[in-house]
Amino acid sequence: MLYIVATPIGNLQDITLRALETLKKVDFIYAEDTRRTKQLLTAFEIHKPVISLHHHSPESILEEVRCGVEDGKEIAYVTDAGTPGIQDPGGKLVEKLRDSIGYEFITPIPGPSSVTALLSVAGIAADKFSFMGFVPTKKGRETFIRKILAETEPVVFFETAPRFLKLLDQLIALGGEKRVLIVGRELTKKFEQIQFGLPEELKKDFLEPRGEFVLVLCP
Repeated sequence: MLYIVATPIGNLQDITLRALETLKKVDFIYAEDTRRTKQLLTAFEIHKPVISLHHHSPESILEEVRCGVEDGKEIAYVTDAGTPGIQDPGGKLVEKLRDSIGYEFITPIPGPSSVTALLSVAGIAADKFSFMGFVPTKKGRETFIRKILAETEPVVFFETAPRFLKLLDQLIALGGEKRVLIVGRELTKKFEQIQFGLPEELKKDFLEPRGEFVLVLCP
């Protein structure tokens, strides 16, 4: 069986009992960031082989996982934080096993997600929303911003701290000066900050942005 295991996005206490039970019983753990995963395992006294599987891993690593499952091994895949399959190679891994041996050998172990964490405190109707991943760093950045401004439903996306103020300026320049943003910074961590307001207002709240950002652009 391949277990797709969600892990904490910051606060280690957010891990589920089922996730811990799964990580303790598997034969191998494949991880997007082995250093971060080993910190998690050490915190809960779990001792298992951890193997790297990230965006630049060769196809042979995916094949290695498939062969392991076919040979009867119990394998877990974890991303560096949160639920695999979003902004990480979890989707490619699942596709490999799904197309070769089927869904009956794949089990999701649900848990933390920065997307739903922020939506839960957004104070808006979130029965429908779009998720757009990271804002492009260079090419396609303006197109991305125009696209989210044209959406009629809430849009959830990620931005890095160094480019956060630039994002606010671009939203203003492209006609989004009256659009409310809900900002989650360092969610579940010691310096968690959640704020909402217009782009110009938020510039005053984040004079020196640090950490990881999740944002909701309200319709």
